[in-house]
Amino acid sequence: MNSQTTAKQQARPVNGVDVGALFDTIAAVKQDPGLAEFQFRASNRWIDGGYNRSNILAFHGCREEDSTRTQPFVLDADEPPVLLGQDRGANPVEYVLHALAACLTTTMVYHAAARGIEIRGVESKLQGDLDLRGFLGLDPNVRKGYRSVRVEMLVDSDASPAVLRELAQFSPVYDIVSHSLPVEVVVKTRSSAA
Repeated sequence: MNSQTTAKQQARPVNGVDVGALFDTIAAVKQDPGLAEFQFRASNRWIDGGYNRSNILAFHGCREEDSTRTQPFVLDADEPPVLLGQDRGANPVEYVLHALAACLTTTMVYHAAARGIEIRGVESKLQGDLDLRGFLGLDPNVRKGYRSVRVEMLVDSDASPAVLRELAQFSPVYDIVSHSLPVEVVVKTRSSAA
């Protein structure tokens, strides 16, 4: 969000975004970069088979623990019957597609608002290609996760597709799925946790 030429000119929300508050946030972070450090969290509990449930509630941002959420967001995950589940929720790789679509959309809308670009609608279709031989350990040369993801966004806006694509690519989830990042996995047993 690099242009503040329209910052105070925008008395009305753009794309449902309070542009004045957005620019106040940008100014505060420029003055104090430590405000930009956030930690988001989720907890998960296995229920049965491929069925498990995540709760999302607390997060840390702007140097403090958030206290605005009083109830957790609950996300159920399972597998379809063909993958031995009972379809009680989207499967984890489908959640990745949802997270990517949601983040690309939100990012595009926010960055467009900051530039004074109106967006009247956004629809997305995503496809991810995955070869189960990696997950099943049948071929060490086959990736366990998606080998490619395609996103098609249909945007109702007067801005060019190139500009809108540039804005969407500020997305944190786009960065996560398109670049490697370190993920540390620690496993403990009940006997070792005691």
